[in-house]
Amino acid sequence: MVGTFHNRGWVKFPYDGALAHWVAHVLPAAQKAVDDPANAQWHDCAGTWFIGVDALDNDPQGRVGGSPALSGAAIEFAHQQYGPLDLHKAQVSVIYPGYPQARRGENEAAARYRANRDAAHVDGLKPMGPDRRRRVDEPHAWILGLPLTAASADASPMVVWEGSHKILGDAFRDALKDVPPSELVTADVTDIYQSARREVFKTCPRIELPARPGEAYLLHRHSLHGVAPWGSEASAGPDGRMIAYFRPELPGGVAQWLETP
Repeated sequence: MVGTFHNRGWVKFPYDGALAHWVAHVLPAAQKAVDDPANAQWHDCAGTWFIGVDALDNDPQGRVGGSPALSGAAIEFAHQQYGPLDLHKAQVSVIYPGYPQARRGENEAAARYRANRDAAHVDGLKPMGPDRRRRVDEPHAWILGLPLTAASADASPMVVWEGSHKILGDAFRDALKDVPPSELVTADVTDIYQSARREVFKTCPRIELPARPGEAYLLHRHSLHGVAPWGSEASAGPDGRMIAYFRPELPGGVAQWLETP
């Protein structure tokens, strides 16, 4: 499994009873967060997407209220690869029928990219300023997706471009090899990112990763990934397709983000 993860840039874990137990305990808190008026700004794309950044009120071990700590094969694998890291409050991402619609303030080109390219991106590259230049603002260690609700396989699953982490990782390392460590966090990676992304679209297979509660998938931090449109025959319950994402940051910052396998 280790070789598969580092070769493909992703790995999916089968149903795990310990994880399913955690999901059952935290789902009510996730549902409450989605409906909380304080989180109203995270409902976007004309009501078809709840972005939910840091919406789940968990502690550093993944506990929510009286729930157990996050456990199971997926989190154990992540810790084996990158060491134990405290967890931030999880993102709760919900997709509803009709996704994608344009985001508030999104121009026509961005809306087309969302619909035709699954809004493909690398996490942590924040657009800054009027020209939306990108830098490594959040050096995540990994991305762990944990489905909280059942949905059909075509209900806007996670999408990843297999092997893209190799192309993008090499591009970032080459672009930043001469940048002093103290300046890595402000270095502009826009052009190299866009060029490498074009290569990924041409050469890497697009993989959909539907999953159900109790299953999980782990993505390499450099993997290009996104969210597929809601299928014409897709189905889910009233809570939509809900997934909790953990993306802890590396203690070594951008330098570790670049060099760690």
